[in-house]
Amino acid sequence: EALSGVGASTHSSLDAALKVCTSEDCKTKQWVVLDLGQGLLDEVHQVLGADSRSKLGIAIVAVQGPFTQIEILRALEYGDVYAAAVEFATAQPSSVTPALREANSYGAGPSVLLLAESAAVKNEPEWTPFSYDPRRDADGKKAFIAEGSHVRKEIETFVARDNLLTLVAKKTAGMIEEAAEDGGDLTQGMTEAAKTVTILYTSDTGHGEECAKKVARQCRSGGFEKSAVRCGTMDSFDVNTLANEPLVVFCVATAGKGEFPGNGRNFCGKVNAKAAELQGSCSSVKYAVFGLGDSHYWGKGTEESRVNFAKPAREVDELLAQLGAQRLMPIGFGDDQDVDQYHTGFGEWSSQLYSRLGVDKADAVADGDDGPVKPDEVLKCETNQLRGTLRASLDDVTTGQVPFVDSKLIKHHGSYQQDDRDLREERQKLGIENAFSFMIRVRLPGGFCTAEQWLAMHELADTYANGTMKITTRQTFQLHGVLKRNMKATFQGMNKACMDCIAACGDVCRNVLCTSNPSVCSRELMDEIMMYTYNIHDHCLPRTGAYHEIFLISGPEMEEKNLVMGSTPIEEDPLYGKSYLPRKYKVAVAIPPCNDVDVFAHCAGFIAIIEDGKLQGFNVTVGGGLGFTHNNQKTFPRLADVIGFCEPGDAKYVCEAVLTVQRDYGDRTNRKHARVKYTVEDYGPAWYREQVEERLGKKLGEQRPYRFTSRGDLFGWVKSEDGAWHCGTHVPIGRVKDNLKDGLGKVAMELKGCGIFRMTCNQSVLISEVPEAKKEIVSKILEEYGVPHSPETTVSGLRRNMMACVALPTCPLAFAEAERYLPTLVGRLEAVTERCGLRDTDIVIRMTGCPNSCGRPSMGEIGFIGKAPGTYNMYLGGDFVGHRLNTLFAESVTEDQIVELLTPIFGSFAQGREKGESFGDFVVRKGYVKPMTAGRLWWTLPQV
Repeated sequence: EALSGVGASTHSSLDAALKVCTSEDCKTKQWVVLDLGQGLLDEVHQVLGADSRSKLGIAIVAVQGPFTQIEILRALEYGDVYAAAVEFATAQPSSVTPALREANSYGAGPSVLLLAESAAVKNEPEWTPFSYDPRRDADGKKAFIAEGSHVRKEIETFVARDNLLTLVAKKTAGMIEEAAEDGGDLTQGMTEAAKTVTILYTSDTGHGEECAKKVARQCRSGGFEKSAVRCGTMDSFDVNTLANEPLVVFCVATAGKGEFPGNGRNFCGKVNAKAAELQGSCSSVKYAVFGLGDSHYWGKGTEESRVNFAKPAREVDELLAQLGAQRLMPIGFGDDQDVDQYHTGFGEWSSQLYSRLGVDKADAVADGDDGPVKPDEVLKCETNQLRGTLRASLDDVTTGQVPFVDSKLIKHHGSYQQDDRDLREERQKLGIENAFSFMIRVRLPGGFCTAEQWLAMHELADTYANGTMKITTRQTFQLHGVLKRNMKATFQGMNKACMDCIAACGDVCRNVLCTSNPSVCSRELMDEIMMYTYNIHDHCLPRTGAYHEIFLISGPEMEEKNLVMGSTPIEEDPLYGKSYLPRKYKVAVAIPPCNDVDVFAHCAGFIAIIEDGKLQGFNVTVGGGLGFTHNNQKTFPRLADVIGFCEPGDAKYVCEAVLTVQRDYGDRTNRKHARVKYTVEDYGPAWYREQVEERLGKKLGEQRPYRFTSRGDLFGWVKSEDGAWHCGTHVPIGRVKDNLKDGLGKVAMELKGCGIFRMTCNQSVLISEVPEAKKEIVSKILEEYGVPHSPETTVSGLRRNMMACVALPTCPLAFAEAERYLPTLVGRLEAVTERCGLRDTDIVIRMTGCPNSCGRPSMGEIGFIGKAPGTYNMYLGGDFVGHRLNTLFAESVTEDQIVELLTPIFGSFAQGREKGESFGDFVVRKGYVKPMTAGRLWWTLPQV
């Protein structure tokens, strides 16, 4: 009745309406009224993707709930569609007349209405009537209008992308040319054409690859022959065969400033070089594109963000269209600003893709090397206490990498699979796999190792790694560049030196830190506190025998010995269970007045309370952590809270209690929200303390007074009361190489049987427990090899306090340089501080290649976090001793801009600082930035 009232023509089926729409004589809207049911919306979307549907009107009637409105919103992705959701009463059908009249008058494209009967939405408190009319957009008004005081969450999520995805989709959707020869039945056309599907991806971080492999698994599970589904990088694809491909699916990530990732950088160039040959020959090729990006990466609402968002994906989409290929469906986008980052957009786009390919009813299962089938939580449970197939895959000599699942598991055994990103392009041109290697991290509580162990690492670095050792911000060694075939030999070499890598990485309690500066307390107290550090560490170690079975057992004799010694596999770890922790768990022990461990940056911390020369116990901290995701305001760094005091003997049990609270209450659904800091933030420090006390079986005491005055390292010689000498040496950015490596190796040779090496959390080395008789010899070696070990030889206050993560070329997460670049930047800034008279002033400067923050940049007085090659976010105002986070000062700055910005601030600091005032406190007092009083303000406080 209502349709008749607005003069509309109605039909009994979609096919009948579409048939009239395609006729040349059709001048008015052709409507069909359908009851909402299973499978209907997929059928509607197939029709919306067809040609000659601008005169089509679809009214979907919902008479009972619950139901979702997101499918109606998906109509917006076609760009030229009018869509609306309207409530009506059965007794008054005329109530929908205004909406029908408006929809019927829309002539630029089809109209889709969801008509919900009042009874169907009566118990739907978030039912949201809305309308989307592109004509309003042309008039400068909002095309999307939601009625009522609230907006359904799924609609809010869809619209909250600042219309960016819709606008980009609109641009491409209008160019869709799918002239199916069988009369427009797209599903049937695809069934006939898609005998094979080629899925191409480009990705630096693995997200694009993950999406592509999910598509491959779904196709195989849905009926495609295994050999008919090909999945690989874009650069590995032979563009000469493009015209012969029935269907190509692209999953394209974004790197840097709208650039292609390394393994897809050459695809468009190759295609363009063949453009004349390919033009007109690709008309039978169908394609679909999914792009990954961050719509706020260069600032919310900025032109730079708009232009660079998923730019590589859009370039691929436009290039294929120019060659005459047919879009199977509108381009899809995964935006890191969505609630579940790119997963939100991928879920919407892939559901359409699967429906059009006829594989939407299948359940994807594991298939060969197609990557992550299940979330990390499931993988941990189903891999036999972290064994997986690692032992066999390490023995596979046909490839330099291990399968994806094993690459997840190997982290729990102290190693990460990496490849040299500098070599990717060259190796792809040669048609060979990436230059895969492994980073191996040693478990070294308190950073303590003997001279003999130092020499063992020295030899392993030369024999199996890249000839260098990396001292980390977590007080231990890393070896880089270890080839897969040398992994077991390297682990076995460490084992011979009484070192291992158990729990150095992964979702477990990591290496436990402890203050290394011998001047903060007596030798007796240092030994006592180190003993408690070891107790904490050993108490929280995982008990699986997987490490020994995978890396150390060799031959039947060793296997028999392993079984006899009682290391047979246990079914479930007594502390971690089968799923271990939601994320990593970091612990530090600090000895005031030195906070060299950055105790507030850790999941759990213990601050030694010393009174009258005796250890009274520890103040307990929980909830620190510095990692976040660029422009994802649900993630942020956070400093720990002090929740109480414990006696020395209870420290390991308190650490266990903090761990098990996180094990039981931590978020296992979202790894970006799975650290202890978010649990403390969500539930509160008081609640966390109650949980710890309940598990501990006693109350924590009230925190005791303490004071930190520094967090730098000792440089030069100092003598302890027992007559032993200790010398702090500076290792720039922690990289032990060249003369420095040879010199420290020579020192270790001299100190065999007596000396100790302590790694520091500032990436340097303390040579400890040097007998009086050896001091002069060690001093001469340090001088001979030019090992910095005094205020004069450490060059400047900036250089003494610089810290950086490894970043490029081996870290897969890095957006920019860090270790290889920070010394260069510091060199330019030293020229400025020299002119200002600040050469010897200690200023904490830190840099990381990404916001995962391994170099703790958000606690620097000056911090840099990489956004793209040569581009960083710049932060100022961190507290000199680690009590305060810094604040964003400038976004996306380059080297010249950094020097230009800091030069006047250094000059002002030199002239206007108060007595004893640090640089971080000065920039806050002078108002360059506001003080970051809480991590939750990380995004809202900065005035950038």
